[in-house]
Amino acid sequence: MSSHSNYGNPAPLGLLGFGMTTILLNIHNAGFFPLTSMILGMGIFVGGLAQIIAGLQEWKINNTFGATAFTLYGFFWLSFVALKLLPGQDITASSSFDAGFYLLLWGLFTAFMFIGTLKISRAHQTIFASLTILFILLAIGDFTENHIIKTIAGFEGIFCGFSAFYTAVALVLNEVFGKSILPLGMVS
Repeated sequence: MSSHSNYGNPAPLGLLGFGMTTILLNIHNAGFFPLTSMILGMGIFVGGLAQIIAGLQEWKINNTFGATAFTLYGFFWLSFVALKLLPGQDITASSSFDAGFYLLLWGLFTAFMFIGTLKISRAHQTIFASLTILFILLAIGDFTENHIIKTIAGFEGIFCGFSAFYTAVALVLNEVFGKSILPLGMVS
């Protein structure tokens, strides 16, 4: 995800929004604490709105990949929170089986986005590969209602979130210092 000389690089904002929210949700998925308003609030504002803002800024610098990824994953977080909150408003909750299809579609989208990372960096490849695996594990967990698979997905999701967090910090520090402080494994 690139920057333009007249603009700052919006990718770290989007990656941190994604990474921090993904870590927090998957600490829950791994079984360390219940789904609470803390996670849902993070999903709305950090995972959702921060990524949408980053995606719109990516459009300004003509980065279709970054714009698509950040904007759509921002809306993923908003839809995820809506799926959790809307059943409390006399709307029928989705079944685990239904949620499996929701997650499977996100996994399919992410697998296609992974292909785009083959021209960016190993760090981005790690994010999108691990996110594809995460969505597939979560979908399988919901289709089968297997708690062990969901717990494994939680630990895998923590890794995925930290990979995005690392990439964001690397982008910021490498720009600040004008050299590679934290390697990204750029593809040549």
